Amino acid sequence: MYYRSWLLAPADSEKRLMRAAESGADIVVVDLEGTVATLGREQARGLAAEWLAAHRHTVIDNRRLGRWVRINPLDSRMWRDDLVAVLKSVPDGIILPRAAGPEAVRHLAAELYELEQHGHIPGGSIKIMPIVNETARAAISIADYLEAPHQRLAGMTWNAETMAASINASRNRDARGGWTDAFRFVRAQTLLTANALGLLAVDTFRASPADDKILKAAARLSHADGFIGMLASQPSQVPVINAAFTPSAEAMDDAREIIAAFESERRNGVTSIDRRIIAPGQLEAAKRLLGIDEEPVQAERRMPVLRPA
Repeated sequence: MYYRSWLLAPADSEKRLMRAAESGADIVVVDLEGTVATLGREQARGLAAEWLAAHRHTVIDNRRLGRWVRINPLDSRMWRDDLVAVLKSVPDGIILPRAAGPEAVRHLAAELYELEQHGHIPGGSIKIMPIVNETARAAISIADYLEAPHQRLAGMTWNAETMAASINASRNRDARGGWTDAFRFVRAQTLLTANALGLLAVDTFRASPADDKILKAAARLSHADGFIGMLASQPSQVPVINAAFTPSAEAMDDAREIIAAFESERRNGVTSIDRRIIAPGQLEAAKRLLGIDEEPVQAERRMPVLRPA
């Protein structure tokens, strides 16, 4: 599976959900949070469950379509009802907005475990990706995830627009179009922490969805900086993001060479190609680059999936 484009689709719109499935996105994120009106929430949950079930085995370009859900934050009264509604359709993962830190992931994971047991779903099947910066306190504590990474933690992402609102910032970019200091700090912490844990690092949305040149430049920069994918708010953004994150033929050849070297010559966790030392982290990166499904977190670094006493 590829992880280049993560397209949010409002759960209360059958038309938008249908367009999302046809967009070419690697991951469709059925959104029960920001894009759904409160009065239509029950209907949205029903539509979300139906869409997830209908697309459980959807294959696009010889790849399975990723199915994730963005629920409401844990400090709302709606998140548990969101989970109950969608868990029967077994999404691949849950995006957790306004995540307060590792404890929020553990809290959500414990609830998922009980719902999986109740629904006879294999434990640990459903992964979690927190949005790590939507409050000021969360934004300065991103590295805390290094201390106790949970087994369900698959990736990390951030949201520039909601962070701007939370810190009363009237801008997030400087006159040259680059991120201002606080946003640059958060973006770097998200990227570094995710990679340190062997997780998926997914970049924030790019505003100005109608400007393909701006989006193309931003997506290329994101890929060059080390992110594996990018959030998208419109189906029209998907082809641009996919193109920017699609590796070159040379990069794919190098990835195949790395995988072959490990399979035939692995010694003490490392190998070499033309005197170049190749570590296990590079093997994982090579497999992701080629779209080979792998568990994103190394087993020895995981927390137990069972509910804490």
